[in-house]
Amino acid sequence: MRIPANLQRRPFLAPIGLVALTWVAAVLVLIVAAWLLVTARSTTVVVVRHAEKVMDGSSDPALTDQGQARAALLARMFGDPPLKDQIDAIYVSPALRNRLTAAPLAARLGVAPEVVSEDDPRRLARRVLHEHRGGRILIVGHTDTIPALVEALSGAKDIPPIGTLEYGTMYVISVPRIGRSSVLRVTY
Repeated sequence: MRIPANLQRRPFLAPIGLVALTWVAAVLVLIVAAWLLVTARSTTVVVVRHAEKVMDGSSDPALTDQGQARAALLARMFGDPPLKDQIDAIYVSPALRNRLTAAPLAARLGVAPEVVSEDDPRRLARRVLHEHRGGRILIVGHTDTIPALVEALSGAKDIPPIGTLEYGTMYVISVPRIGRSSVLRVTY
């Protein structure tokens, strides 16, 4: 027995359409994920203590010869102008020793250091991470402000205090867009 033409069904194409739509959506998700991975740059913040200061009883001392040598070393470490990934911004406290520590690097890169108060490390960390997303920043601080600043930047809770005679400690904090921050403590 033959089925009349008006009672015959056409093929049901919805499953094929759903599969095609799923594939298109998957490809778009992969393209967006690849774009995010390629364009997502970590923000790198280098936090150092000011270099050795003159112990003359002054309220705002300058740097010793050894401190000037340490500031020059900092400029050699981060001040290579041909590098495309150089320091983008420099933050210092109003203290003369902090400004003098950053001065050789700032002069070498042609970057004007921004003088900021370190009274609120969390606010400074938010500002730096917001204004320089994906950049490289140097912050010159003090023994009593550096641990709180590193903690605010990285979320790490176990930042050891810096000794009063410890001038060569440097923290390199990498803050990715996605994921957890990492902290590297080195001596220079």
